[in-house]
Amino acid sequence: MDHPRQPSLRHFDHCPWLFADEATEEQRAVQREVQRAVQRAVGGDTGIGERCYVAESAAVFPDRLRLGDDSYIAAHAYVTGELTTGSHCTLNPFTTVRGNVVLGDGVRIGAHTSLLGFNHSMAPDRPVFRQPLTSRGIRVGDDVWIGSHVIVVDDVTIGDHCVIGAGAVVTRDLPAWSVAAGNPARVLRDRREARGAGAVDPAEAEAATAAASGTGIRPDGDRRAADRPGTGIVPEPETVPRGSLAVFTDTARAQVGELLDRCWDGERYIDRPGAAPTVRAHCDAVEITDLLLGAVPEHLSAEEHIERLSGLQDPGSGLVPEFGEPRPVAEADGFVGQGPALYHVLCVGYALDLLGPGLPHPVRGAHDMTTRQLLVRLQALPWRTAAWGAGAWVDSLATAAHWNLRHGKGGDEGHGTVEALFGWLLTRVDPWSGMWGSPSVEEGRLQVVNGYYRLTRGSFAQFGLPVTYPERVVDTVLDHARDARHFGPGRENACNVLDVAHPLWLCTRQLGRAGDGYRSGEIRGWAERQLAAVLPRWQDGRGFGFGPGAAGPGPGPGLQGTEMWLAIVWYLADLLGRSDELGYRPRGIHRPEAARQGIGDPD
Repeated sequence: MDHPRQPSLRHFDHCPWLFADEATEEQRAVQREVQRAVQRAVGGDTGIGERCYVAESAAVFPDRLRLGDDSYIAAHAYVTGELTTGSHCTLNPFTTVRGNVVLGDGVRIGAHTSLLGFNHSMAPDRPVFRQPLTSRGIRVGDDVWIGSHVIVVDDVTIGDHCVIGAGAVVTRDLPAWSVAAGNPARVLRDRREARGAGAVDPAEAEAATAAASGTGIRPDGDRRAADRPGTGIVPEPETVPRGSLAVFTDTARAQVGELLDRCWDGERYIDRPGAAPTVRAHCDAVEITDLLLGAVPEHLSAEEHIERLSGLQDPGSGLVPEFGEPRPVAEADGFVGQGPALYHVLCVGYALDLLGPGLPHPVRGAHDMTTRQLLVRLQALPWRTAAWGAGAWVDSLATAAHWNLRHGKGGDEGHGTVEALFGWLLTRVDPWSGMWGSPSVEEGRLQVVNGYYRLTRGSFAQFGLPVTYPERVVDTVLDHARDARHFGPGRENACNVLDVAHPLWLCTRQLGRAGDGYRSGEIRGWAERQLAAVLPRWQDGRGFGFGPGAAGPGPGPGLQGTEMWLAIVWYLADLLGRSDELGYRPRGIHRPEAARQGIGDPD
């Protein structure tokens, strides 16, 4: 059938891919008004990218909408809840997207497909329609093609480059490059295998459906994980043998001297050969030696370590600049907003704490800041765009308050700043995620989860106070830990793994560590896999690298990577109830015990 010479708006609603090239200026003006109407209806928490199209006939009523560039929502689609898409994503006619759904770049969703990122409870004590709703969310990676009439249920992650055949019902995670079909969907093959031009062979799809329909039993006779009570995860065999943790510690202890010699330039500590000396490198050396040997690095005496680190603190501001840099310039409220001085509050403070005396001077910005100044600063932090930076700032301020409490007078001249900090955090936490900040199309929940670790480390964990909504935190963190962009093979770095391990550990302690603890099977499974992957990365005489890519100091082994991974290994082992096998326990920045109990006066 020939198309009309000039397509109508109704035509574009059903074929939105034609709009960018064929629409008149009048039709573009109408589309701009449709998008403005959607944004007005959603409110401030919405964003529609460049060259997008939203069909006027679509029912788009989300609580939150982030539509990436060159994406469209076609005719009669139904969108509610929280939808975030990357660029070049398409919701074809009659698509349903509900609950919490995040799509990567280049996701194609066929007509009449439903992504249902929520669920009803089914307790027998009341009718289903009166049951509370739950939402763990659906995550779809980059370059994914989901065929027509597919159903994807809540708490499913679909990896990058997957293809899902028409009519499939996806009830469990699919690894990257999967070609899947059937009810329930199962992986038929790896997309990288050469099988001709067709996405899914009809015979394969039919076999998948026949093999799995009705019984919920896989061809190998094992019951599907989705049918198991509790976590929905098939228990995995132990992959870290008994005795291996003690062997790891013995190896690290025997080689710590060689590692530190490698990172000593004759005058100061460097992260790795060829790097410039840094304040953090000195602190990392102190932390590593204390952790493994219960001693101080032998390049200096204990008194010389104390003298050097204490002498770095500016007596007026209480801040520590980087080597060769001028004293940090405080902002109007007396504290800094960014830069290495923020982290030096943590690392220099805890290094001196391990050495004995602690910081010699109070941190004036935290000492003098009024409640009003604090609230203005907290409100201005980039929670939506850079939650990690916001959380790091809170970590630094709260840690400064902790050190100041040791100097007496409540640490803040009676302003009540610490109380105001916790009050603000408790009233601004998102009950949906248990966290602060918002996910993004580009990074998913990376900023939110990493910011949560930094924020709670310095505040709730350091002051011995319980976090709020721990179940939702676990949900959010486990969801993030399935994001292949950050936890795919070869992509884990120390920051990202620590920022999952610590929140899981913190919330597990609140929720109970017994076998029936909240999602304990999934937590243990994740910890087991991570621990099995981490231990072989130790490089003899050189320690751990931070991780692949350009983040942090990079893949080369050094002091920062070693200090962080040693702490991570402990937390992973403790999640498995096996930390005693290591024979060490963090006492510095990553200490599991609270540094103080509550927000009162000195210890």
